Amino acid sequence: MFKQWLIVALTVVSVSACSSKPPAQPENLCEIFKEKRDWYKAAKKMNKKWGTPVHVPMAMMYQESSFKHNARPPMQYWFGFIPVGRASDAYGFSQAKTMTWDDYIKETGRRGASRTNFGDAIDFMGWFTNKTYQINGVSKWDARNQYLNYHEGWTGYKRGTHHQKQWLIKVAGRVDERSKRYAAQYNQCKKDLDRSWLWRLFFG
Repeated sequence: MFKQWLIVALTVVSVSACSSKPPAQPENLCEIFKEKRDWYKAAKKMNKKWGTPVHVPMAMMYQESSFKHNARPPMQYWFGFIPVGRASDAYGFSQAKTMTWDDYIKETGRRGASRTNFGDAIDFMGWFTNKTYQINGVSKWDARNQYLNYHEGWTGYKRGTHHQKQWLIKVAGRVDERSKRYAAQYNQCKKDLDRSWLWRLFFG
């Protein structure tokens, strides 16, 4: 019996060690959460805390980092070969900028939070979408305009800076389409995902 539980424990540790890798099937929200049960637990916790449906920040996160825990904006170069730095200090799963992340830490008191931790990153996105709703009245279900706020900031969105950026409007449209696909997929697998870990362990 002890040997069997040791194998289970080692398996859990192994899975946790690989949890920072991008999901194998990022186009399907069900497959993402089936592969990464800890991500689903974190997404559900975010939903309960901030009221943002899980498919919205997941679609935004895909656009921002492709679910890479240490993602950064690409390096910029002069004359094609002299590095001059990155476009911004955005970092991690959510590509949160340092100043905005610091505001999140101050407001929530989550001093140990890290931009490279999925649970912290999606909680940050829940906080941001909730603030967007409070400040600019954008529904937490509106992935398109939530993303525009995320990219331009609350003041920029209010000023309409995104209207001058057709490329950004197109990107926001893609985020909205992905969010709707994720929502449809999630509706098909939510009951299965909500089964407890013990039920899945003993009964499949």
